[in-house]
Amino acid sequence: MFLFPYFQVSWWQVLEALSVGMVFSVLLILTSNFEIKGNNIYLKPSKVFIFILIFLLLLRIALKIYLGQGISVGETSGMFYLLAFGMLFTWRIAMLLKFIKLRQNLNMNQFKLSSRSN
Repeated sequence: MFLFPYFQVSWWQVLEALSVGMVFSVLLILTSNFEIKGNNIYLKPSKVFIFILIFLLLLRIALKIYLGQGISVGETSGMFYLLAFGMLFTWRIAMLLKFIKLRQNLNMNQFKLSSRSN
């Protein structure tokens, strides 16, 4: 996508889009939680998740309309691609860290239980 001049954005715009994406990911991170069932870890479905996604979509559309007045369609497309990437990448890394922490706690609790039974 970014190999074509029509979609190329400046480094400042890249930083801008990734930063906004990271800020948007905070809502997803705060509403995404894991639960333990037996010895397995699952992502707990959030009741507000769909509303947050709709809100972020509407906000993105509003920003696109506003920014589209001064930035070309190609640049806007590139920036919103980077915004989505920054949002999803940050959310996935946060979920990975939460998962690892929960798995370590689960393993620690299993170790404590097995040492008590001996």
